[in-house]
Amino acid sequence: MNTGAGLDERHGTARRRPRAWTELLLVVGLFLAYKAGRLLVDGRVSDAFANAGLVWHVERALRLPDEAGFQQLLLGSDGLIRAANIYYAVVHFPATVAFLLFMYFFRPEHYVRFRRMLAWLTAMGLVIHFAFPLAPPRMLGGLGLVDTAAAYGPSVYGPPQTDTLSNQYAAMPSLHVGWAIVVAAGLIVATRSRWRWLWAVHPLLTTIVVVGTANHYWIDGLVIGALVAGLLTATAKHTTAVPEIPINEEALINAGAVVGAGGALRTETAINAGTTTAPPSDSTIDEPAVVVAAHEGAIRAVPLQVPHIVNTEPAGEPAR
Repeated sequence: MNTGAGLDERHGTARRRPRAWTELLLVVGLFLAYKAGRLLVDGRVSDAFANAGLVWHVERALRLPDEAGFQQLLLGSDGLIRAANIYYAVVHFPATVAFLLFMYFFRPEHYVRFRRMLAWLTAMGLVIHFAFPLAPPRMLGGLGLVDTAAAYGPSVYGPPQTDTLSNQYAAMPSLHVGWAIVVAAGLIVATRSRWRWLWAVHPLLTTIVVVGTANHYWIDGLVIGALVAGLLTATAKHTTAVPEIPINEEALINAGAVVGAGGALRTETAINAGTTTAPPSDSTIDEPAVVVAAHEGAIRAVPLQVPHIVNTEPAGEPAR
């Protein structure tokens, strides 16, 4: 597999790889924090449904597609809707873990940046989950939406009243979509294959799945997309271009001739003196100094752009 990085680059950046046990603790901590978010919204179910009504009306005001109408495209095929349910259930977390492992072992120079992005994105998501609990579309009655996981399977959720393992009132924002965008962005940045842009299919499919299964609203994906864009911008490396200094190539060639002449001069002096002993150090030519002086002369040899002065005095009159 073409990983897009040379052997020297991987060896040169291996020292940037953090300790494995600290990274494992961090990932486990993020997962537990995500699960603990369920406890933060206990007793706020009414707020979650009120916010759902608000989001639905905002989407209609923004002319976003109707989630119920979009879901009908998937409901036309039992196999398609089951495939969407499976994608929702089994791709999200394993794909993110596989991405982190790939970056850790094969792209350590990019690993820390995108691991931090996932951590910050999850933290911001948890804050929004607490500040703005939101019931997913599948819980809203009278809108023509179907809880596809419950109707067709497989389902990762139990009844909301007894489910203590997941936060079902955390539709805003969609961490499914957010993590998928980070995974795709990381693989596009860290690899050099001409096919790397196909990784963008992952967040696109994830968005289709979370909306088609009525687990999220369109706006959930838009919000998390804006957060990821901000993190990508904030963590990007900015480089400053170094201005080029013009050098006279002919002067540099002459510098080599000067150094060669200096060596010939010392040899001729030794022969004329009838000895093979090198002359004292204070009488020899310092070659590095000659090279530096010649190099500086090469730079100074660049012609200056002096504006040409035109004599505008009338003909026949002396210039004043």
